[in-house]
Amino acid sequence: MIDIERRKALILLTAVAVAAIMSGIVINAYSANNEEDSSNGFAGCFNGRMKMPGTCGGPRGGLGQQGFQGFVEVSEEFKENVINIAESDQDVQNLLNDGYNITGVRPIIKARVEASGDVVIKATSAIVMLEKDTTGHASVWVDIEEGKVTKIEILTRTVIEKP
Repeated sequence: MIDIERRKALILLTAVAVAAIMSGIVINAYSANNEEDSSNGFAGCFNGRMKMPGTCGGPRGGLGQQGFQGFVEVSEEFKENVINIAESDQDVQNLLNDGYNITGVRPIIKARVEASGDVVIKATSAIVMLEKDTTGHASVWVDIEEGKVTKIEILTRTVIEKP
């Protein structure tokens, strides 16, 4: 009788551990260091929702085109706040004046485990995606808590046609 209870407890503990690991993988896929995604076309898949890596050609692989199609919805208020912070930066203003357009806001989500064991998930920063025609893409990192732009990455493509 005691062996059956121990077996049930072990199975339950294993299931909880697997769920925790899978949750960590999913949260990590959404969170920090998404900058490598901006250079490979992943940003073009962003329409106000952030798709799971692997569902739109992201470098992390994920579960592939037929796999899990998870989303993080971004509220209009969040987008407006992040865009206002970005637009207050002089370098971002220069990009906008040079013909770049804002095409999306991607949250960077941070999960923290408190001393009590509670998990706090919060978007502490975001990436504002900018595009200029077909020749330029820019990623603007915004620290929401500090209310400032921390990094700007500009990728340009020059095409030289020869006869």
